[in-house]
Amino acid sequence: MKEAADQIAKGDFKTRVTIRSNDEIGELSSTLNYMAGKLDETVHLLSSEKEKIASILRSMADGVISVDLNMKIKITNPQAERYLFFWQYEADDLPEPLYELFRDSIQRNEEVAKDIEIKGTYLAVVVSPLNDRDGISGAVAVFRDVTNERKLDKLRSDFVANISHELRTPIAMLQGYSEAILDGIAATEEEQRELVKIIFDESVRMSKLVNELLDLARIEAGHLQLVPAKISLNQLLDKIGRKFNGLTRERRIQLTVDELPGDDTVFLDQDRMEQVLTNLIDNAIRHTPDHGEIRVTPSKKEKILQIEVSDTGSGIDPEDIPYLFERFYKGDKARTRGRSGTGLGLSIVKNIVEAHKGHIYVESTLGEGTSFKIQIPQSD
Repeated sequence: MKEAADQIAKGDFKTRVTIRSNDEIGELSSTLNYMAGKLDETVHLLSSEKEKIASILRSMADGVISVDLNMKIKITNPQAERYLFFWQYEADDLPEPLYELFRDSIQRNEEVAKDIEIKGTYLAVVVSPLNDRDGISGAVAVFRDVTNERKLDKLRSDFVANISHELRTPIAMLQGYSEAILDGIAATEEEQRELVKIIFDESVRMSKLVNELLDLARIEAGHLQLVPAKISLNQLLDKIGRKFNGLTRERRIQLTVDELPGDDTVFLDQDRMEQVLTNLIDNAIRHTPDHGEIRVTPSKKEKILQIEVSDTGSGIDPEDIPYLFERFYKGDKARTRGRSGTGLGLSIVKNIVEAHKGHIYVESTLGEGTSFKIQIPQSD
C-alpha cells in the first residue's frame, strides 16, 4: 500500500493495490484503489478541458495574452504571437501600450478597454483581471486588429470632406453670379451672357461630378455589368479622336490616334472602354500645355491588348503616383490649369479596366510627360 501510494503521488494513477482480505486493511486498499481511479478520471477530464481551451485559443481570430502579477506573459495564442513578433518584442515582453493597460486593469481590478496604435496597426483591446481564491492573479487581454476599419472610417470622412469641397465652389459660383444678374450688376447683354456661360459651365461640372459619383458607387458596389463584344478597335479610337478634335485645336495640342495594325477586332465593352479612353485623354489635355502632344497607341501581343495614352505635359510627382487612382486625389492642383477635374476619373478608369480582368500602369517624368498603359487579356 505504501508503494502504491508513492506511485499515485508521482502521477501514476493506474497503480492498484491487490486486495487480499476483507478486514480494515482490505477496506483501506479498496478505498485507495477507488481514489486512484477517481484521480485518473479527474486528471483526464482536466486534460481534455485544457486541450479544448487551447484549441479554441488557437482557432481564434482575435489575439489573446494572459500575464501574471509581474507582467510576465503566461498564455498566448498564435494570433497574439504573430503581433508580438511583428512588434519585435521578446516572447515574455510586452509592448508599452499593452503593458499600461494590463497594469491599469490589475491596479483597479476592473475591465479596461482602449484602442491603441503600434507601428501603424490599430488594435481594439479589452483587458480583464483574473481572480482566484487568493485575489487577483493576473490579467487577460483580448485584442482585435481594426486597422482596416479605421482606414475605412478615414476614407468615409475624407469622402464627405472632399465631396463637400467639390460641391461648395460651383454652388457658391452659381449663387453669386445668379445674384449678380438678379441685382442688375451685369449691365450689358455681353456681361450677362458671360455670367450665364459661367453658370452653365459650373452646372455642367456639377452634373459631371454627380454622374461620376453614381458610376463609382455602382462599380464599387459590384453592380458594374460589362457587355463585352467583338468590336473594331480602330473605329472606336477614331470616334474618340473626333470627339476631342475641337478641344485640342482650341488648345493648340497635337492629338495623334494610331491604328491597330492587322486585325483590329477586340473583345471589349465598347461603351465602358470609350469612357476609359475619354477620361484618360481629357486628363492628358488638362495637364498638357499649348503646342504639346498627346498620342494614343494600340498594340496586341500574345493575346494581350495594350492601349497607351501618352502626353508631353507637366508630368506627375513620384510621390503622387501611388495615390493617383484614389477617389478625389488630384496631386498638384496647379497642374489642372483652370480646368479642374473631379478627382474621380482615374478611380473609375481603374475599376473598369480591372472589371475587364486587365491592369493599368502609369509612368511619368516630372516636367516631361506621362504615359498610361492599359493591358487587357484577349481570348481567341
